[in-house]
Amino acid sequence: MITCGIEIKSNEAILCLLSKDNGLFQIIDCRQVRIPLIQSENSEAMRKYQFTLKKLFEDYKVSHVSIRERPTKGKFVGSSVGFKIETAIQLIDSVEVALVSNGDLKEIIKENPLPIHFSDTGLKAFQEGAFSVAYATSTRF
Repeated sequence: MITCGIEIKSNEAILCLLSKDNGLFQIIDCRQVRIPLIQSENSEAMRKYQFTLKKLFEDYKVSHVSIRERPTKGKFVGSSVGFKIETAIQLIDSVEVALVSNGDLKEIIKENPLPIHFSDTGLKAFQEGAFSVAYATSTRF
């Protein structure tokens, strides 16, 4: 099973692909770990963005996508472009999509601590949020 963890920041989706087989996790190299949305007000650009993500999920045989949920109000509210990205991902019908709240994420990682320190994964620092949500979701399956 391959899970794609996604953290949405500003106008881009940050990805981390993680597979789980017989309880062993493996980080999968991905051709693109940052996918920015340009011209979010243009419907053709939105279709192209969604197609890009769907194609990536098909190419890597992703079965589950987990998105780190962002607040809808308050000091750290998500941007409108970010919510458009979230919607484009949720409407991809070839994968199962789940939103993971920060509270759920902390609880899952508390119950199932990361087996290695993030700095030992070889991922870029900006992928830590995407990795965490992919790991947390993978522990459930």
